Amino acid sequence: MTTQIRLLGIALLLACLGGCGGTPSVQGNPSGQWVLVWEDDFGGTALDGARWSVQTGDGCAQNLCGWGNNELQWYQADNIEVAGGILSLTAREESVAGKAYTSARILSAEKGDWRYGRFEIRARLPQGQGIWPAVWMLPTDEVYGGWAASGEIDIVESLGHQPDLVHGTLHYGGPWPNNTKSGTAFRLPSDTFADDFHTFVLEWEEDEIRWYVDGVLYQTQTEWHSTAGPYPAPFDQRFHLILNVAVGGTWPGAPDASTVFPQTLEVDFVRVYRWGS
Repeated sequence: MTTQIRLLGIALLLACLGGCGGTPSVQGNPSGQWVLVWEDDFGGTALDGARWSVQTGDGCAQNLCGWGNNELQWYQADNIEVAGGILSLTAREESVAGKAYTSARILSAEKGDWRYGRFEIRARLPQGQGIWPAVWMLPTDEVYGGWAASGEIDIVESLGHQPDLVHGTLHYGGPWPNNTKSGTAFRLPSDTFADDFHTFVLEWEEDEIRWYVDGVLYQTQTEWHSTAGPYPAPFDQRFHLILNVAVGGTWPGAPDASTVFPQTLEVDFVRVYRWGS
């Protein structure tokens, strides 16, 4: 092999490390690009009601007490703030409606619903035992049945007692308890996700879903299933975004004496792209 060919190969490898993972494999064409179709940069002083709805309570009104995870918080609008170009969703230790904690949860259902695309969120995550921030997606129409037969896409979740670690996960299969999941985690080489803002990206195509942190591709999934439809079900329908901070729950466990309140999920922007020309 000549020196020139070796150098060309190295150059191509370095170029791919920098960005090849961001090029869709099945949507569009080589001349296409990601086109911005929906965004919120959180200007102004209030949540944009044209883009988001506020979810309140403890899930019991939805026949899902504890939101299906034995969570301990009461969601309310008072825990949402928009100021200085930042959305803040804050968990507090305070008694409301018989709960020891309050927090916030917003969703884009019927205001922002997508089938495939690139989802980009720049955020600073809270930390502490029992704190559970998440940016995730649920099906708008539940074509294939109840959770998780119609799927769930977790763009980024963090357990507050592991503040240097985030998770990306798919939930699918049959209705609970016949559901399953697949995913992996990404760990920062230094510092934590509470120290500064980081950019979390999900690229969702018909037969491939990719997760990135700060431009680093850390997971690609191409296999999933639903008991109510053929592949690529259930991830071939409209999904909407959810942003929330849960307190407690089966996965993170309850807060303890080490947990410092308040804890806030700060979001700089949310952007959604479609592949086009």
